Amino acid sequence: MSHVHIIGAGLAGLSSAIRLTQDGHRVILHEAGPAAGGRCRSYFDKALGRRIDNGNHLLLSGNHAAMGYLETIGARDLLAGPRVAIFPFMDVNSGECWTVAPGAGRVPWWVLRRNTRVPGTTLLEYTQLLSLHAASANATVAQALDRCSALYRRLLEPLAVAALNTPPDAALARLFGAVVRETLMKGGRACMPLYPKVGLSETFIDPAMAWLGARGARLHTGRRVTALSLAEGRVVAFDTTEGPIQVATGEAVVLAVSAPVAQDLLPRQMVPDAFEAIVNVHFLIDAQPAGDVGVAGFLGLIGGTAEWIFIKPGIVSITISAANRLVDRTADDLAAAIWPEVRMALGLQGPMPKRRVVKERRATIAATAAQEARRPPARTPIVNLVLAGDWTATGLPGTIEGAVRSGHTAAEALRPVLSDMPR
Repeated sequence: MSHVHIIGAGLAGLSSAIRLTQDGHRVILHEAGPAAGGRCRSYFDKALGRRIDNGNHLLLSGNHAAMGYLETIGARDLLAGPRVAIFPFMDVNSGECWTVAPGAGRVPWWVLRRNTRVPGTTLLEYTQLLSLHAASANATVAQALDRCSALYRRLLEPLAVAALNTPPDAALARLFGAVVRETLMKGGRACMPLYPKVGLSETFIDPAMAWLGARGARLHTGRRVTALSLAEGRVVAFDTTEGPIQVATGEAVVLAVSAPVAQDLLPRQMVPDAFEAIVNVHFLIDAQPAGDVGVAGFLGLIGGTAEWIFIKPGIVSITISAANRLVDRTADDLAAAIWPEVRMALGLQGPMPKRRVVKERRATIAATAAQEARRPPARTPIVNLVLAGDWTATGLPGTIEGAVRSGHTAAEALRPVLSDMPR
């Protein structure tokens, strides 16, 4: 049995740890923070008096790697969502509401019927989805799609911004195409919206740690790795805030940290260096909307500052992606801009309630052509070191699905290395 040191216990590190454990290896996780989870975490907010997520994450049933991860750790039932694929929207300027409801089958019959299409769209507009596959290597979402069409403004643009966390005039069309191919183009069964019943940690992290712990894996928190020691083309040790750790012959390392941290530890390694922010605002209020919004548990907003509203017990959470333009505004200013839209969309009354504004300044790498060229593969020139993270070359934007896949890829890359090493 080989030992594998995993530096970083976010989703990519945990995904890699699970796959390596399944392969029969002993895993040791080294996490700089106080707990596992990375950017996928929940915590108790004293000001609100409630446990909240650092941000909102919407999975789709077509995210097969993420679904497999949850199945493995016994957490698939910890996801909530409607029983059919529905995506309710509202235009904050006109007040118009509509619901996109892809049918369950692979054939998109819903686009043939005027009463089930996105309002104001024509059948011809839906051929834009095919143009994503034919887009040139560096084409942006805005270049590949018809920005003047109702389908773009009322469905494709908000989906692209949410998935790529990058403005459409800079976001890479082929990354959006990869998302669309695995979800919307496969019909409603691949588009079921899903989100944690309780919280991110309770769904993605705690069950994973319990699964790993039951199989002998160890987690060390508060252990920041500060340097890697190399000799003869392999990692032989790494320094931590708790002292040096030796990497014996036959052992390997998965570097599952953020891109900036990876750059610090591997100065010669090219990594992405431009990022996009996400802003989340949590309002302490119990909303019980009716209709499709109540069934779905979320609402997409068009034409305002807020983009997605998630309704949770006692909390209404708002997410704004591609938020570099907003991240330097004060928390009070952001909440004041967003609250009127939320109140109108959900039919709420009264003054603005208690709130918590959470800014993730480096939420994901920018999904641009320049940054895509900087995303490295899992393998490195160092024989016993591989990379994992949603910033590596996954073929997807920086999402939960991409993070989980990167962990799988890292584990696969180590298989021949571990089998060839003396034990």
